[in-house]
Amino acid sequence: MNIQAIIILLLFAAATFYVGRMLYKSIFVKKGCGSNCKCGVDFSNIDAVKKANS
Repeated sequence: MNIQAIIILLLFAAATFYVGRMLYKSIFVKKGCGSNCKCGVDFSNIDAVKKANS
């Protein structure tokens, strides 16, 4: 096997691992909110902060 074939196989294996890892993370999410949706943020005092800064 020549060096070019080895490099191509290594790149293909790395790309396959990367895509597989992305798919695994998208299917099996962690506990809680893993995205930046701000679902756990309390916005109840936003108006009080805005009035205090005005």
